[in-house]
Amino acid sequence: MAGSGTAHLRDGEQVLRVEDLTVTFPAGRRRTVHAVSGVSFDVARGETLGIVGESGCGKSSAARAIMQLPRPSAGSVRLNGLELTGLRGEALRRTRRRLQMIFQDPISSLNPRRRVRDIVAEGPRVWGTLDGDTARIDELLEAVGLDPATAAGRRPHEFSGGQCQRISIARALALDPEVIICDEPVSALDVSVQAQILNLLEDLKARYGLTLVFIAHDLAVVKNISDRILVMYLGKTCELAPSAALVRSPAHPYTRALLSSVPQAPLRIPEEEEKHMAGEPPSPLAPPTGCRFRTRCPRATALCATEEPRMRPLTPDHYIACHHPHTETPA
Repeated sequence: MAGSGTAHLRDGEQVLRVEDLTVTFPAGRRRTVHAVSGVSFDVARGETLGIVGESGCGKSSAARAIMQLPRPSAGSVRLNGLELTGLRGEALRRTRRRLQMIFQDPISSLNPRRRVRDIVAEGPRVWGTLDGDTARIDELLEAVGLDPATAAGRRPHEFSGGQCQRISIARALALDPEVIICDEPVSALDVSVQAQILNLLEDLKARYGLTLVFIAHDLAVVKNISDRILVMYLGKTCELAPSAALVRSPAHPYTRALLSSVPQAPLRIPEEEEKHMAGEPPSPLAPPTGCRFRTRCPRATALCATEEPRMRPLTPDHYIACHHPHTETPA
């Protein structure tokens, strides 16, 4: 294992590899926000990797750094073996055609002055791949569940939030990407609409052979769409495992807390354990020494304050960064 502990894939062709990804932002005089600190993971072709954690844990910062928007402060991002962090100008622009993004707020991510057909067609027109043929745009609108005859000529404000997210998905598909990063794409939608969008993403993934990185703060949403789940806390990776294994046997105390908050989850943590985890995470301006979760962890010891836990395997495909993991399986 390299760097801070990449959980390498055993099977499948690797399409995206992120290693020791670090994102920092200046925050006034001599102050720095540590948004992402040494996060590593691989994604296989055709896989959906879920990334979950509380608001402010660095999920969206990591997503944008993968897109080089902005560039990471340190670390490596490889798409099909091609290093993205060193690319500039036209080479980077061409690579971004293969790596698209769907944003959290579907309405504000669309140009309010443009009609739907022009929004979806913008990317192919810029790259000269449309050639005046609008049949491709109609096909994409139909693929995301919109009627081209009634939707193509309207503007975003005439649609609901769920319909706007469908337009955003069609726009992301227009350049035939290999990987789509979904940055909390359902968090602003009603629960019933969330299910529709998740089902749509699953269908499109199979239809177009997509690889997805799906980001959310709700473990209940992530576990239903992901093949594997990466748990983040305060810019660090806590745990990475196949979705079923993570839900069945969460090993990190933070993962246990997230899972216990999911309705009908197979785990309820004791009241004393829950009290330890109450409150807000520390500020990313001054993260705790050692394990960043130790200030809220019921298992924290002196070792946790002085030594940062590194990612290590519990099983061949289940990784954890914790000095005192839970190893029992909940009843």
